[in-house]
Amino acid sequence: MMTMPRPRILLVEDDPAVRSSIAFALDVEGLDVTSFATAEALLASPETWDSNCVVVDYRLPGMDGLSLLARLRAGGGPRAAIVITSNPSARLRKSVADAGALLVEKPLLTGVLTAAIREATADPAGAPASDV
Repeated sequence: MMTMPRPRILLVEDDPAVRSSIAFALDVEGLDVTSFATAEALLASPETWDSNCVVVDYRLPGMDGLSLLARLRAGGGPRAAIVITSNPSARLRKSVADAGALLVEKPLLTGVLTAAIREATADPAGAPASDV
């Protein structure tokens, strides 16, 4: 019996407790999560360019989440992206939408992030782009 590879998710979250909790929850949902504390750490990793989706906190030390997404996309990184943050302004919501990403508000409720990953990685024709 052949096993399908687990969808690869990159997670960038500077808070270690939040990062660990999200990684655990996504792992339980059957996703292969590689996590990073900073945008710079993600960009330095060879795994950056081999994933289905990136989940990034907007407020990071150094480079913010939207700047990271711009760098990833310029370099051919994952197209599916989710920005997580608390209390987003209308301006940030528009910037995230303009970047072609989904916004998920913290605190993260059960299943909301997984549902957003499924939506972000879905084929526009309606078929899943991966097994997420």
